[in-house]
Amino acid sequence: MTNDLSLPQRLERTEASANAAFVEARARLMPEVGAAWRDIDGTYAMFDGVGSPLTQSFGLGLFGEVTDNHLAVLETFFVERGAAPQHEMSVLAGNAALAPLAARGYRPIELSTVLVQPVVDAPRPALPRSLGVRVIGADEVDRWATTSAAAWGETPELAAFMLAFGRVAATASGCTAFLAEWDGEPIAAAAMNLHQGTALLAGAATIPAWRGRGAQAALLGARLRHAANVGCDVAMMVAEPGSTSQRNAERQGFRVVYNRIKWGK
Repeated sequence: MTNDLSLPQRLERTEASANAAFVEARARLMPEVGAAWRDIDGTYAMFDGVGSPLTQSFGLGLFGEVTDNHLAVLETFFVERGAAPQHEMSVLAGNAALAPLAARGYRPIELSTVLVQPVVDAPRPALPRSLGVRVIGADEVDRWATTSAAAWGETPELAAFMLAFGRVAATASGCTAFLAEWDGEPIAAAAMNLHQGTALLAGAATIPAWRGRGAQAALLGARLRHAANVGCDVAMMVAEPGSTSQRNAERQGFRVVYNRIKWGK
């Protein structure tokens, strides 16, 4: 492991905490799912239902060594709930983490890139007069989730998933949901989770017919200003390596700090 893991640990804990809050919201809204999470020696294990993308662990290898015993305890959490064990692990966990994973039959199944930038209270950019961005009210969860789902309307199955996902995400502790509107009509949605001075930016999507009008830049600026106003000093995003999302983030000032590998059996 590298000597200074303070920033990666902070970032991984932010995402883990955001997902733990989502799982708690799921447990509150849909108790039949059996959603739950546990801190297992620094690694957060999440169960959000079989097949959910949140059913996995976060932080493996950054808060302690990856050992056969640690993996066995994590596996028990998932197997007892009928789910396949999956672990999101930063490459900064080091080469020593690979042998225990291989010995227990894990293989890499997904890559991601973590990006950050300092949070500053930047001036508001010039926006089209018709475009506005605001934080949603407590009674607008469905409006926000519907907008988010419509942004994925080109893939109906994904749109249906995002509608259900959004109705939970927007109610999770620490989540602030934003709408972009054109003359009052919702055209794009985004979210931000806050944890101990770090802002996790996620969920940004624009309805296809409204793309190219500056909604995403406006949502990014609004979230960064909000983060600055509540005392955050670091913003983070997660994207697929080399993706359009990563390139867009880098154009907005984000920089890659490390990559991750998701391991599954």
